[in-house]
Amino acid sequence: MQPFGYGPKPARGFTLIELVVVIAILAILAAVALPRFARLSEQAHQSSIRATAGALAAGVALVKTQWLSNGYTAAATNVQGFGNDNVDVSGDGWPTATDNTLNTNMTTARCQQVWQGLLQSNAPTITGANPDYTAGTQDDADGDPGADCVFTYQPDGQGSTIVYDADTGDVVTNLN
Repeated sequence: MQPFGYGPKPARGFTLIELVVVIAILAILAAVALPRFARLSEQAHQSSIRATAGALAAGVALVKTQWLSNGYTAAATNVQGFGNDNVDVSGDGWPTATDNTLNTNMTTARCQQVWQGLLQSNAPTITGANPDYTAGTQDDADGDPGADCVFTYQPDGQGSTIVYDADTGDVVTNLN
């Protein structure tokens, strides 16, 4: 006779039925949760685009306000009192560049300047390797002469854009 607690112990573990039930529950949770997580990622990208467009629109409005506060009534270079004092504006007070260019016919380089001049520090990147946005131009949507700036969001590959019209100061978001 062996003392109490010694001797062969009965095998312990999960039964096959318990394992199948756990796997079935995990499969059901995955089927419900994965689409929700995919939507959350898409919503996060869209929120980022909207926030950036809002910051750009606020920058445009602030430059115009500073232009008016400074008493300008014509195109001006290096508006004093906004950012690094290097934003140029059209005759209507809308940002056009940071290289002393007053024309509202935008080029890719001038679109990049407007982006960097208005958004300044902590702005999404627009140049370099793997930028958050790429800059380009398109024909003016409202029929005014010249071109508008188009900033295309890169991280999700969906082609969502922020369009800036230097003739009117409008900032429009196009989500895909």
